[in-house]
Amino acid sequence: MNQITQNLDRVKQRIADAAQRSGRQPESIRLIAVTKGVNVSQIQRIIAEGVTDIGENRIQEAQEKYNIINQCKENATQEKKINYNCEWHLIGHLQRNKVKSALEMFSLIHSVDSIRLYKEISNRSIDKEKPTRVLLQVNTTGEVSKFGIAVDELFGFVENVHTYPNVEICGLMTIGILSASPEDNRSAFELLMKLSETIEQQQFSGVNMQYLSMGMTNDFEIAIEEGANLVRIGTAIFGTAN
Repeated sequence: MNQITQNLDRVKQRIADAAQRSGRQPESIRLIAVTKGVNVSQIQRIIAEGVTDIGENRIQEAQEKYNIINQCKENATQEKKINYNCEWHLIGHLQRNKVKSALEMFSLIHSVDSIRLYKEISNRSIDKEKPTRVLLQVNTTGEVSKFGIAVDELFGFVENVHTYPNVEICGLMTIGILSASPEDNRSAFELLMKLSETIEQQQFSGVNMQYLSMGMTNDFEIAIEEGANLVRIGTAIFGTAN
């Protein structure tokens, strides 16, 4: 069995185990395979294994892969019976001058962290048939080096932007600290869940808390135990430093 396939099977089992510990169904957790630094043949491998969600950090790197995979999708009926219908997620920082390109590729943008960026997405989404779906990135660890909306500014942020047209807020995202102990991030993930619940109670128009995107290779099991339903995993699948 291919090493990536073995790794993917182990990750899926760990997701299932963590879901069961938290009293949830494994099917309620979506695995986003992070393909930063991963070549197209490796992406094709995981798609063949049933992965339907691809996460990329950078627009330029994603564009090339997206185009090739889309071409494979068009040729799939003539080549192999692989379902190339996958959703692409932008999980890295988004600059305002890259919004137009991002909207052409990504089904969900995880990293909205400023009102200026939100406005740009709204303006660029005018001609789309459906609203652009986004998550608000929250800096739950308080690290000055991290992007994200400050915890004490999140509620005001939502109040300010929820009436902007053409955008739908579908949940929250956070990144834990890089630590040898996954437990070090439990409080950050617990906080994001509480913030999500508070926002949901307000019933803002254009806002729902469908998704909690939190947890990576080193801490995704803790994130699931604290309510994550989108986990972003690269290294545990591909063995690369992403």
